[in-house]
Amino acid sequence: MELMSTATSVDEARRAATVAVLPVGSFEQHGAHLPLITDTAVACLIAQRLSETYGLLLLPPITISCSHEHKGFAGTVSIDAATLIAVIEDIRASLARSGINKLVLVNGHGGNYVLSNIALQANTEARSVALFPGREEWNAARESAGMATTAHADMHGGELETSILLHAKPELVGDNWRVSDHDADDRPHFLLTGMAAYTTSGIIGRPSLASAVKGEAVLKSLVETFADHLKILME
Repeated sequence: MELMSTATSVDEARRAATVAVLPVGSFEQHGAHLPLITDTAVACLIAQRLSETYGLLLLPPITISCSHEHKGFAGTVSIDAATLIAVIEDIRASLARSGINKLVLVNGHGGNYVLSNIALQANTEARSVALFPGREEWNAARESAGMATTAHADMHGGELETSILLHAKPELVGDNWRVSDHDADDRPHFLLTGMAAYTTSGIIGRPSLASAVKGEAVLKSLVETFADHLKILME
């Protein structure tokens, strides 16, 4: 399964999509068993399913975003929130010149808090930007997949992310995923200290509970729950 669209201009002319979908990932540590591109891969997998199911223009991902909480872990690269805002606004403007005024931001990185502001501001004049998945959709997907962990406990590199990649891109998952669990439910000063205060491995969660079956169920649930978002976006 490709993580990026290989469609031609002719393909897209035939599709004639009125909504574009933009995966927003990151380039940040995910412990020893998942790659730096994990969030980007997850966002791309979700966006691809949405594009195929609902006929959306699939854009290439934003691969570096706001990963400041992972400072100090090797390989992590971040951009400022203002830069992310500017890039998305430029993409929206370019899409508008092509006659596409609706954009879905598929966020694969929980630290991209600013995406909520982008969506809210864009929608003050007309419904034009949807942010997906939200907390409710992730929780519904976890429940549908029968996951044992919660979103809070399984914050980073745990059961959820490992399951998705075991299903869709198993070659990206290292052999040590079964022995990489780390619990850190109490994180009162996270915004002050970042990840380093609560984990030395970079993991907060239970990857040992992951399975490809759970990953498949998560993606299926997200495709289904997106329908209401698209309906409201198009009203």
